[in-house]
Amino acid sequence: MEITAKRRIKDLPLSERPYERCESEGVSALSEAELLAIVLQTGTKTESAVGLAERLLLQSPEQSLAGLAKMPYQGLTAIHGIGRVKAIKLMAILELAKRLSRINFKHRPVFTKPETIAEYYMQQLRFLTVEQVYVLFFNTKCIFLGDKLLTIGTVNSSLLSPREIFIEAVQRQAVNIILVHNHPSGDPTASREDVAITTRVAQAGKILEIGLLDHIIIGDNRYFSFKENGCAPF
Repeated sequence: MEITAKRRIKDLPLSERPYERCESEGVSALSEAELLAIVLQTGTKTESAVGLAERLLLQSPEQSLAGLAKMPYQGLTAIHGIGRVKAIKLMAILELAKRLSRINFKHRPVFTKPETIAEYYMQQLRFLTVEQVYVLFFNTKCIFLGDKLLTIGTVNSSLLSPREIFIEAVQRQAVNIILVHNHPSGDPTASREDVAITTRVAQAGKILEIGLLDHIIIGDNRYFSFKENGCAPF
């Protein structure tokens, strides 16, 4: 007999329903697929919401929740069973997770160590599939003035001009800056291109009397700091 209605969570045995398991065992007892099933609510004609969630994870990059976070809207909707509403729900819940990671940095964050900066930008940048470059601005007392997204690059490179960096720095009356960008590969090790652009920015900054304090590269839950690794050309 052909199934004509979408299978819902309530179609599962009680012992397998995420809602009931959450109430009886606590939310931490649920698997990633079960948590996603609660967001999805319904499955397809042939699978429950949990089944769809499991397949979603398997079809995501790296077959994991981390891979799912890297998927764009078009990638999500290309998966059978994931339409416009489900895709937007998933993107919204993943964005909330990123913002939740910054709650501890109330109001203006205090950046005194590379690890603090890496922690602040980690969830925002670690799942991206292209490079993004941010410049952070500081005043004479090294108080954080804000940041600026400078470039969005390709899968392995970005277009970065020292001129753009220092135009922004002068406009904000910054006397020190820090560069932050991600490596989509997940490996934060500095490349030759990273070293080259860091050197160029540091040299230009000396002329303008705007110091480059550090360049931090974000990987997959790892980071690389030019300053910490003693290879800073400044």
